[in-house]
Formats: sequence, structure tokens, C-alpha cells
Amino acid sequence: MKRFVPISLSVMVLVMILSACSPVAIPTAPITIAPSTAKPDIEPVIVKAVENDPLRTINVVGSGQVYLVPDVAYIYIGVHSQSENVSTALKDNNEQAKQVSDALKELGVDEKDIQTTSFNIYPSQQYEPGTGAVTGTIYMVDNTVYVTVRDLDRLGELLDTVVRSGANSINGITFDVVDKESAQSEARELAMKNAREQAEELARVSGLSLGDIHTISTGYTSSPMAKEMYGVGGGGGMMASSYTPVSSGQLVLSAEVSVAFQVK
Repeated sequence: MKRFVPISLSVMVLVMILSACSPVAIPTAPITIAPSTAKPDIEPVIVKAVENDPLRTINVVGSGQVYLVPDVAYIYIGVHSQSENVSTALKDNNEQAKQVSDALKELGVDEKDIQTTSFNIYPSQQYEPGTGAVTGTIYMVDNTVYVTVRDLDRLGELLDTVVRSGANSINGITFDVVDKESAQSEARELAMKNAREQAEELARVSGLSLGDIHTISTGYTSSPMAKEMYGVGGGGGMMASSYTPVSSGQLVLSAEVSVAFQVK
């Protein structure tokens, strides 16, 4: 079935299309654009010139020494025994070791200051000279204690007494100071004073002015000195001449500081 559009409606649509295609008159009046008052999204960047002023320093190493009189000694005391019979060697060694321990205690050494560091039993084969044939076996026993001696006035007497009691091995005598904390502080103070004196002198000859400390690092080492003090008794002196002479000498505690001073 065919449908027909009314003629009047068709004519109206045609007129509208033709009107749209007609040229449009453009006004010739000037167009004024008002400036925008909106805030820009990007803030302006302000660059300031900075003077190149590097930090200048004087670097020095100061040292300080404090001399100390030892007040304690450490000694290895040993008993060695041997026999063709291992039981006999052990029995002899035990008896001698006990005599040594008792002698140490009688001289005032505390039991806590007597420490066994090694105990060994071992065989040693004996050979005939020339032929090299095995002639037998000897059993050896070693017992060593580490002794802390806090009364240095009696050190020489102690050595003589333990030898008479059966000790036949004494070695590794070292001297030390029990409390080194105050001496360490004193050595660091001397090292710091030495560092500042060096820095002041360097600044003066360079025409500079010494400023604040920029960096500082510390360290210390302790080592015995080969100095002997002779006398009878007294810490650090030669032990009484009627006993084995032992000189404790002196200890030196050295401190170092590395310091960087600012200069102007």
C-alpha cells in the first residue's frame, strides 16, 4: 500500500533547506576581547644566584701520651713431669701442681686468679742412637695455669716460691694497669690540645683565622715501654734483690685524634 506525503508539507521542507544554504551576512563591527582575570595555572619561578663558597678546613692529627706504672702481672706457670709409667707421671704431676697452687694461695693469690689453661698427657717413643730402633716409651704430663698477680711487691718472691714448689716452666710475664679509663681520658685531652695547637700554628702562618671544629675522630693504643725503674719494692720498680729480679717497667697509653677545623 503506497503512502503519499501532502504537497504542502513537501514545499515547506524544501523552503527550509534553501534558506539554510543561503549566504549569511557577517557584521563588520570590531570585536573587543577583554583581558582574562583568571589566575594562571603555573607560578613564575624566581632564580637567585648563589655565591660559590666552599667549606675550607685545616686537617691535623694530634697525639697524647700518658705514662703508667703497672699494678698487675700475668704469668703462665707450668709443671712438667714424665715417667715410663703413665700413672706415675700423672701422680707426680698432680702432686707438684697442688704444691704450686698451695704456694700461690699462701702468697695471697686468690683462687679466682689461678686458671688452668692447658693439661696434656702424651707418649714419646725413645730410639736407640745409630740404629733408630725403638727402645721404649716415656709418658709426659703438662699442666699450665694462668696466674694474675696483683701484689707486684711480691712478684719476685712468688716466682722463687713456685719453682721450689715444683713449677719448672714459667713464661709470658706481662704487665698491665687494671683501671685505664682515667688515663685514657687524660691521653685524649692531651691529644686534642696538641691538635688545636697544630691547627692554630698552621692557620697563623697561612694568614687564616681558625674557626669551629668540623669533624673529629679518636682512637688509642696501649703498649709497654722498655724503661726500667730500679729500687726495692714499690709498684713498677725492681723487685727485692733477695728474690728473682723482675722489672715491670712502664706502660705508655697513646691517644690520637684526627680533627678538621674550619678556617676563614
